[in-house]
Amino acid sequence: MEEILPSILSPRQLAGLSIDQLERLAAEMRRALCEVATTRTAHFASNLGVVELCLALHRVFDFSHDRLIWDTGHQIYPHKLVTGRFARFGTIRTKGGLMGYPNPEESPYDLFMTGHAGSSVSTALGLASGDGLRGQHDRRSVAVIGDGAFPSGIVFEALNNAGFLKDRLLVILNDNKMSICPRVGALAEYLDMVRTNSWYRGFKQEMGDLIKGVPMVGGQVERMLSNVKDSIKTTLHGGALFEAMGVRYFGPVDGHSLPQLIRYLELVKDEKGPVLLHVLTEKGHGFKPAEADPVFFHTPAPFECDSDDCVVSVRKSSTRAYTDVASDSILRSMERDDRVTVITAAMCQGNKLEKVREAFPKRFFDVGICESHAVAFAAGQAKVGCRPIVDIYSTFLQRSYDQIFQEVCLQNLPVVFMLDRAGLTGPDGPTHHGCFDLGYLRVFPNMTVLAPGDETDLLAMLDWALAHDGPVAIRYPKAGVERHDHLPRMPIERCRAERLVRGDDGLIIACGTLLGAALEASVRLREEGLEVGVINARFVKPLDGATLLEAIEAAPWVVTVEEASLPAGFGSAVFEAVADVRATQPTLSTPAPPIERLGIPDRFIEHGERGELLADLGLDASGIAACCRKLAGRSTRGPSAAAAAEIA
Repeated sequence: MEEILPSILSPRQLAGLSIDQLERLAAEMRRALCEVATTRTAHFASNLGVVELCLALHRVFDFSHDRLIWDTGHQIYPHKLVTGRFARFGTIRTKGGLMGYPNPEESPYDLFMTGHAGSSVSTALGLASGDGLRGQHDRRSVAVIGDGAFPSGIVFEALNNAGFLKDRLLVILNDNKMSICPRVGALAEYLDMVRTNSWYRGFKQEMGDLIKGVPMVGGQVERMLSNVKDSIKTTLHGGALFEAMGVRYFGPVDGHSLPQLIRYLELVKDEKGPVLLHVLTEKGHGFKPAEADPVFFHTPAPFECDSDDCVVSVRKSSTRAYTDVASDSILRSMERDDRVTVITAAMCQGNKLEKVREAFPKRFFDVGICESHAVAFAAGQAKVGCRPIVDIYSTFLQRSYDQIFQEVCLQNLPVVFMLDRAGLTGPDGPTHHGCFDLGYLRVFPNMTVLAPGDETDLLAMLDWALAHDGPVAIRYPKAGVERHDHLPRMPIERCRAERLVRGDDGLIIACGTLLGAALEASVRLREEGLEVGVINARFVKPLDGATLLEAIEAAPWVVTVEEASLPAGFGSAVFEAVADVRATQPTLSTPAPPIERLGIPDRFIEHGERGELLADLGLDASGIAACCRKLAGRSTRGPSAAAAAEIA
């Protein structure tokens, strides 16, 4: 039988397919998802769970005219398959290929590039409001948001505003009882109550049968009967929370029944004012291993299956990562000190905190996708004598910027921020690269910012941070660990860098785990006759002015290296320190040496493997060495002038 998926070049073609053909198409889409997941790490279970929902949405709406926002965006793969991108689907999450999130540069069906949770309802409401203001009242605005993202504070801000504005807005709550890990919180319990009330579900089925049994039922009659059902339902329990906010509630609906999804979407698409359609889905649906373990199969390592869809092997990396080091260190800290707590924002698995949760359930707090709350909550704990660790991705900590300022730094409270995924995160791309933390953290008074050069640094830095009476941020990348213990190491002391390699021909100051690349560059340069020193900065704020400025003043040229955005980053801090010293010490007779900053330029960086991106940006050993040669007045490899003369 000829496959349908390769022939789908536009979602408009779905209108001509029967239900049986749509179900065949759904199966083909799941096979396409499996093919990608067996070749590279990709978001998998979440995409399996929305195949029918995606098809039903594009069948009922015309999103070349209407508006569609997928919250978070990691479940965008089925949408890409039916919006003309099937031919390139095999390139997803590879450098130069399709992005693993919505991307307006790929398709007009992607309105926003999204990767953080919770903003879809606000954005969709803004689209609806703007369309209304511009007289385009025939356009419909739809937001699809998961139950894991739904407790985000911004969602309720948007629903509150939607209930007041009364613009036509459809919010689809994709309820699969999961975030990455099982969802948490009171709202999760409320949604579970809606799912499991047997009296209501039986009543709903009987009312549905009654509606279908009415001869020649029209849209108005169907809506009238549905309104009766919804009134009873709301009185019982189901939509009371949303109805009280002025948002009409429909559901729950079976999210894997195409006929039911299509019928309900047709029912609500022309409703006036804001509507919430509660859709029940299963994360990993249609692939038995993912159904059984949706946490592992959220973003699994590449795997192989047999003909029965049984996973026979998983190609896991054996490399120990900085995330492993951080989680092990957190666990040891909690074993030593009962004041230490750990707080995460729905990222227990991503931060590898499962063992911490199991060992210390009373001191482990998963607050859901609510980063602002996580930071303010930590501040409250710190105020009464706890030593909270907020373990969070660098890119997600941005969502709590005001709480870092007011609740933590302004109060000078001992909250430790462990910033996982700092720097370039690889295939997740620009929404997830942790490029901006140095710039947005070092501006705050009382904040101490550290960047470990290797595993040894990271282990010692957490111990130091937990003993420090003030806020501390420690950033580390999504990468395999390195150790440089063959070099003379110093203990972690406040505002102290360490000089690892001495050399009179130039100086590299490395901020963070690009230290390894800087050391490799110095080895290569030494083989060419250039003796280049290397300093491991360790502290971004406060800088070790004594060590750094003394070394800078003695060097003919300086290269700073950081896996962070150059504006307001580490290199900028070095420039500021040199300028301050020069301004206060006018007796310095020699000009400051030239300083070249290597880091992430002032633009958003595409997706690709981390090593590929570092090489493109000149942040690998080859790029650092090339920059040093340029400053030394050399454009190609070869012996230094002194070495060449000696050879001659």
